[in-house]
Amino acid sequence: MKELPHTHSCFVCGDRNPHGLQLRFHTDGQEVTTRFRPSSAHVGFKGVVHGGLAATVLDEIMVWACVVATRRFAYCAELTVRYLQPLQPDQEVWVTAALTANRKGRLFEAAAAIKDQAGDVLVTATGKYVPIPAAALAGMEADLVGDRGMMAFL
Repeated sequence: MKELPHTHSCFVCGDRNPHGLQLRFHTDGQEVTTRFRPSSAHVGFKGVVHGGLAATVLDEIMVWACVVATRRFAYCAELTVRYLQPLQPDQEVWVTAALTANRKGRLFEAAAAIKDQAGDVLVTATGKYVPIPAAALAGMEADLVGDRGMMAFL
């Protein structure tokens, strides 16, 4: 598994965002994975991680699945999340994602899941992503940290 680049500012992966999750993503060239241990600061209802936080992590990992498969960053156009079991604070989980369709380079579709250590699925998501125009990527390059070799488009 190869570690993917991250940014300085992103709420999910930013290494300089003091309020962020600072997650690191890895890939085998097909699937993107990360480990995540939400804290008690991430709860909505007592003892349950806020669903919006789970959706945020799933959205982020699906963006990276688009990058790995298409070599293009993309914005989320549609996100569908299914909450199957509560995600609890201080529970380490695995998050995975993969591209499921590339619609002629104009729309990418991805799927993701959050699983507990036993492999039980807690939350799933699908998303549709629109590639970011090349002109809009100029400012993003300066914010990236890590090996950019697989992202020759920047």
